[in-house]
Amino acid sequence: MLGLIGKKIGMTSYFNELGYCIPCTVIKAGPCTVLQKKTLKKDGYYSLQLGFEEKKKTNKPLLGHFNKFNSSPKKIIFEFAGNFLNSPGDIIKVDFFKENEKVDIVGKSKGKGFQGVVKRHGFSGVGEKTHGQHNRARAPGAIGAGSDPSRVFKGTRMAGRMGGKRSTIKNLNILKIDFKRNFLIVKGSVPGPKNSYLLINKIG
Repeated sequence: MLGLIGKKIGMTSYFNELGYCIPCTVIKAGPCTVLQKKTLKKDGYYSLQLGFEEKKKTNKPLLGHFNKFNSSPKKIIFEFAGNFLNSPGDIIKVDFFKENEKVDIVGKSKGKGFQGVVKRHGFSGVGEKTHGQHNRARAPGAIGAGSDPSRVFKGTRMAGRMGGKRSTIKNLNILKIDFKRNFLIVKGSVPGPKNSYLLINKIG
């Protein structure tokens, strides 16, 4: 399903008709330029390539790609799979969506760096500080038997790099649309820090 590329502005509060305060995220959705339309006959599959935000400098191969489709260089390029009616040069704006519509939003979660098992997996540590266990409060404990199987199983929850991964939040409700500024106000939170880029996918 076709969607838009967007940018996370931040979080705010939205008050509905009953006066309830709803936490929500403000996203700048588009405008996106259609750069290329791929077809089954020419490329082996159907898709629509969109570009978002102007880019000051780019390399020559990419510049040739943009010039081929009469477009200025774009910061973010993404393909949406499917056979759509849009043509290169078309501008897709936030009016592509409707209020109270459901969307799936894809982003890259905040990176937390290298973290231990307590923060990364919610472990409670080995135990109390009694019986000489002065440095075991946040330790992972045993990671497997010794003689058999004599190895650590794949997928064992251990310390490691946390966050910074592609993440999808499904079925988020669009509360309000600001057509002048191309803003989507979506219920709840979405992955990533402020000014990070998102994919907003239409459902159905």
